[in-house]
Amino acid sequence: MSTPPANSNLDATAAALGMGGELAPEKDDAAYRQRMERRKQVQAQRVGERTIEKGLVLVNTGQGKGKTTAALGLALRTLGHGGRVAVVQFIKGAWQPGEAKALQSFGDQLQWHALGEGFTWETQDRERDRQLVAEAWQQSLVYLRDPAVQLVLLDEINVALKLGYLPVEDVLTGVDERPELTHVVLTGRGAPQALIERADLVTEMSLVKHPFREQGVKAQLGIEF
Repeated sequence: MSTPPANSNLDATAAALGMGGELAPEKDDAAYRQRMERRKQVQAQRVGERTIEKGLVLVNTGQGKGKTTAALGLALRTLGHGGRVAVVQFIKGAWQPGEAKALQSFGDQLQWHALGEGFTWETQDRERDRQLVAEAWQQSLVYLRDPAVQLVLLDEINVALKLGYLPVEDVLTGVDERPELTHVVLTGRGAPQALIERADLVTEMSLVKHPFREQGVKAQLGIEF
């Protein structure tokens, strides 16, 4: 387990100081400026005490929309800094998303591996699905072990884990084989607890409303793909 920052009580101090804006409790500008200056000092201390740099394991899960979209935002950020990114699609291989087309402009900086027509949604052959997932995982290992790749995105791998097509132990072992500064993002609903415990950052997307369910709106270009 990672050692917490030496002055982790600064997090509590920052929270107690609160934010600014129209909801600030101060009635006069002088008191407001004093609190905001103290808030700025505390934030600078919080940032300054974080000195660790390492490759992170990030998990985007939950029932809500946006897990892959958020991960592709990280991919775009990495590419924009000149880094190399590898994407493996474990399900959504039946069509090419708009992001894949847009990111082609980065050339060799980006490697994109899709599973043909994908599994579970359009096939009823479990053995074939299992083989496709195994092949995708082997390709994932190649990317995870490559020191030239800064970010590996394993899209919808959580679903493959949930359906039993891939042992979570294998994924945890593979993730640990990556170079020290390589980041890996694993997306998809139903992330197993063992993966959540291993991750450095876990984001759960919550479903509040969805037009497909409430309004019968079909998947649309630019929104779903």
